[in-house]
Amino acid sequence: MKLGGAPRKPSREVSFPFRVEIRFGWGASVLSGPPRRGHGRTFAAGERCDAIPGSRYDGRMEFPVSGVEVNPLVPLLAAFLVSVLTAPAGVSGAFLLLPFQVSVLGFASPAVSPTNLIYNVIATPGGVYRYAREGRVVWPLAGIILAGSLPGVFLGAVLRTTIFADPEVFKIFIGLVLLYLGVRLLLEVWKGGGGSLSGSERVRGSGFSRRMGWYEFGGRRFSYSFPAVFALSFMVGMVGGIYSIGGGAIIAPFLVSMFGLPVFTVAGAALVGTFITSVAGVAFFEILSASPIGGNAASPDWLLGATLGAGGLAGTYAGARLQKFLPERGIKAVLGGLVTVLAAGYLLGIF
Repeated sequence: MKLGGAPRKPSREVSFPFRVEIRFGWGASVLSGPPRRGHGRTFAAGERCDAIPGSRYDGRMEFPVSGVEVNPLVPLLAAFLVSVLTAPAGVSGAFLLLPFQVSVLGFASPAVSPTNLIYNVIATPGGVYRYAREGRVVWPLAGIILAGSLPGVFLGAVLRTTIFADPEVFKIFIGLVLLYLGVRLLLEVWKGGGGSLSGSERVRGSGFSRRMGWYEFGGRRFSYSFPAVFALSFMVGMVGGIYSIGGGAIIAPFLVSMFGLPVFTVAGAALVGTFITSVAGVAFFEILSASPIGGNAASPDWLLGATLGAGGLAGTYAGARLQKFLPERGIKAVLGGLVTVLAAGYLLGIF
């Protein structure tokens, strides 16, 4: 006679390609990875363990490369809030997430820089899609930014792992340039500048010749020099390759302050450039990390980068959606403030 009803089905073990630690009030479960001691006992790799009666799950998870142990909602929400603030100005916000990862999450290894590029790859398409749908991407401008920045990224990545393995002096130069741009933008806003264009307009009449590009926005005609934008993009790409940043925080203020282009039309093109250069940067750093000349290159924490990127994807979309409701002067003030913060970070050695 069988007692206790139908036999129970055997439990199935779950295997993950990365280590996931689930913490309870006084117990822990490690589903894969090396043996790890929890609050009460040690669980071996692949060992199946059930929730301890009366325990409480606190949602913490360990990311493999960085060793960060945090509820994944924390980086996700942080990335969302940062990108909502920065996307209207054409900036992904990766440079603000760098000190967040270092100071708040405790991710202080060299792998934090390429992890930021993973964030850019996943986050920026949200803003690009929204800007393109609302007709505020100047595609010839985006094209020349890509043409200049891609070779710059490759050169910068090589320099980062060879000549500029410790590029502190170069950081000071970049910091001073960005400080000048940030202060210039803030002074323009302070003096009443910033324009009267509306973000509800669409880019019209876009065209280009061998040396110039132009477009109409808000009933006004704007133009830019192809050689000048190409040279600027090459330098920005090289800086992005050295410091593992997408470059939008550098190229957007240049285009607004020095070229006189409206921030409503610069933001989309800058995010396009950030996306492509970040894809190239991730690929190149992965190649370098496996090559003889890439001894100083570090592989990113893909899981943490993807978590940040998921929050950023929603944030850049929301920020791009909000842009048309914001005054141009306010967006320029935010851009000037962001660039000034970035400059201070370089000069003070925070970034």
